[in-house]
Amino acid sequence: MDFFRAKLCFSSGAAPADKHVGPEPEGASTQEQGFGWSSTYKSGKGSHTITSGLEGAWTARPISWDSGYFDNLFGYEWKQAKSPGGATQWIPTDLSAQNTVPDAHDRHKKHAPVMFTTDLALRYDPIYGPISKRFHEHPEELRLAFAKAWYKLTHKDLGPISRLEGPYVPVAQKWQDPIPPSTHALVDERDLEDLKRRILLSGLSISQLVQTAWASASTYRSTDHRGGGNGARIRLAPQKDWDVNCRAELSVVLSRLQKVRSDFNADLERSGGGKAVSFADVIVLGGCVAVEQGAEKAGTPLSVPFLPGRTDASQEETDVESFGYLEPRADGFRNYFRSADCGGKGEEEMLVEKASMLNLSAPEMTVLLGGMRVLGANSFQSQLGVFTKRPESLSNDFFANLLDMGVAWKPVRNGREFEGRCRRTGSVSWRGSKVDLVFGSNSELRAIAEYYACDDSKDQFVNDFVAAWTKVMNLDRFDLNADVPPSNPRSRL
Repeated sequence: MDFFRAKLCFSSGAAPADKHVGPEPEGASTQEQGFGWSSTYKSGKGSHTITSGLEGAWTARPISWDSGYFDNLFGYEWKQAKSPGGATQWIPTDLSAQNTVPDAHDRHKKHAPVMFTTDLALRYDPIYGPISKRFHEHPEELRLAFAKAWYKLTHKDLGPISRLEGPYVPVAQKWQDPIPPSTHALVDERDLEDLKRRILLSGLSISQLVQTAWASASTYRSTDHRGGGNGARIRLAPQKDWDVNCRAELSVVLSRLQKVRSDFNADLERSGGGKAVSFADVIVLGGCVAVEQGAEKAGTPLSVPFLPGRTDASQEETDVESFGYLEPRADGFRNYFRSADCGGKGEEEMLVEKASMLNLSAPEMTVLLGGMRVLGANSFQSQLGVFTKRPESLSNDFFANLLDMGVAWKPVRNGREFEGRCRRTGSVSWRGSKVDLVFGSNSELRAIAEYYACDDSKDQFVNDFVAAWTKVMNLDRFDLNADVPPSNPRSRL
């Protein structure tokens, strides 16, 4: 970035900022009308502009692409000097460098080039020095590296290349979390019913299947469209080793689902037709099967929507370091909280942040959390917030028991956890976290919780949970976007 600044910009420090620059917009007087940092130095414009306090340019042609920056950086020795604004910068010791750089405002004036301390670090730092020297000696490598870095800078938040349009989209880069295209025909409804049956016979519990599907899909971030279940990176480093995912138990679940998938695909191959199912699809379908089973146990049988078409990424297609930044510091939906990594934020605040990343509304966040508690989706099988005597049953028990007026809540463990005690007997009925109790203490969330706690809202609760669950499972299915031509008729919602 120092190089980019050096190539295309001048710095302006015509006079000391502390003597001539006014307060920021919010601190400025009323007549400034929202403007701030007003300058009292002469005209305050052009050559009288004050910004950083540093003054000058780095090359003889500041708006041209050339090697002038590195030529100057390595071509001169440098000494400290003060800008007109009083800031410390560096100028060449060689007098021949004088009058080589044009003035930013007066074409009849010229100056010596300047460097900042950060620029000299690119020459003298033991790590960056050799890199800068190589770019200086091989400008063709610099051009390519700059092009790649600029593309990454301006496209990092756009997600996978399937979201990009136009004739100039390059091949997928590793930092874009590439996902290979599907190379097989998709399974149909009959196949899916067979696959569901096999998942149910795998010996995996409802809570295990829900935990794994959520752990895979809920990594999605709406801010940069990274993460999600497509690619099945939950089976790859670093995601498979994340603390929140309970590595030992996750390994068991993935192993059994992999066997289900292998046997299923082998049978499909023998029957012909070129159909197959990806591991990513099996993980999400496993969660859907678990939700269906939980709803049936609660007396509300239904079918959870599912569309195949996901594919599996490889370890070679995964940037371990970059993907590591998606690791949750907290996940209120699983009652997981790592306080040391949350920058002073509380569990409730981190829950809202997570819900925002998943594009969830307040009702969607509420119904999802209540349903996941009773389905047993907590990390490390924690019993915090599991306000039900019917575990793995998709009931509205979480809300009914949280808001039960016969229960009094008391903080324990330094206020991080709470005990709900029966007002009549004093015995402990439930244990909850701050995330759980916020649905009773916050007025807006309590109103939603009271709605779902009603006896006549049980079916509505299940239906709303399924809708929100399906939304999260498909957040990264950009192929389902109506604006994108589907590769298969079944890929459009």
